[in-house]
Amino acid sequence: MKTRLPVLALTLAFGSLASAQTAANYNPPKTAWGDPDLQGVYTTDDLNGVPLQRPEKFGTRQYLTEQELADRQKEVDQLHSTIDTGNRPTTGFWASVKGAGVDAAAAPAQWIEYARHATRLSSLVVDPPNGRIPALTPDGEKRRAAQPQYYNMRPASWEDLGSYDRCITRGVTGSFFPSIYGNGSQIFQAPGMVAIRYEMIHETRIIPLDGSAHTGPGLRSYMGDPRGHWEGNTLVVETTNFIGGKVDVGGVPYSEDLKLTERFTRMDDNIIDYKVTVDDPKTFTAPWTVEFPIRHEPGYQIFEYACHEGNHAMHNRLSAARALDRKEAAGKGAQAEQTQANPK
Repeated sequence: MKTRLPVLALTLAFGSLASAQTAANYNPPKTAWGDPDLQGVYTTDDLNGVPLQRPEKFGTRQYLTEQELADRQKEVDQLHSTIDTGNRPTTGFWASVKGAGVDAAAAPAQWIEYARHATRLSSLVVDPPNGRIPALTPDGEKRRAAQPQYYNMRPASWEDLGSYDRCITRGVTGSFFPSIYGNGSQIFQAPGMVAIRYEMIHETRIIPLDGSAHTGPGLRSYMGDPRGHWEGNTLVVETTNFIGGKVDVGGVPYSEDLKLTERFTRMDDNIIDYKVTVDDPKTFTAPWTVEFPIRHEPGYQIFEYACHEGNHAMHNRLSAARALDRKEAAGKGAQAEQTQANPK
């Protein structure tokens, strides 16, 4: 049976009812062995500037108004105009570091990827209806309280730094959610198999479509154990057996019970609708869902992500922490000597 996406949902990528209706009737090309063809290089750049959780001012409204969309497109155009002059942008992401100096941001402006087309989405989270991640369970609250305060942390060792800092992984969703750069992904297909290569930390997932069961709970990995199947033109991927990490890089550590259910549906020759439901009853009081379009952009390329080779940040943070330790120890030693020399 052919799967049809609701016309309203399609407007998040296409911006108009007419083009959404065209997408609803789209018949994707097929591979030589008869599966819907999802292959290609895609990017989430157009989602830059869309928050993960919906600002409260939008309530349950999933899409921007025409005026709000025009305002977002104006910001996109301003960003590109600024980039063309060779200056560092000071809108959107850059507004938070405006006036803080050129070294305050995570990367030089020329490294950053920017949206080309404004999207109507008011948030990446689409369910619950308010676009907010559900409350944490008591166990989830404990894990949140136990994790280090990242930006104020003085790491005692490399173990205090996250898997992203250590160039290990951003996880399934962290590799796919829009970031400041490295937003490319590439889908390959073969009979009974789909592979997804992520630009961010250069990982590749191999997804069997043969109906085999998940491996036992003793075999786990950062990217989990995926199994896929087709529902009409939609590729559905269920992933379990995670070893540890976060759904969102800045979020709360998930539990060993995390299950991700992803859906990939080609909407036209250049756009795939991506949807992922996060189900982790030990961390969140209810499942929640993110949905957004990924787009093929002519000329977009996936480049080498040489993370370990250029990861001076981890060495520098540990070196700076030890320097502060020595400084504090020297200060305490000097204070002790002064106290001994001048007892009260």
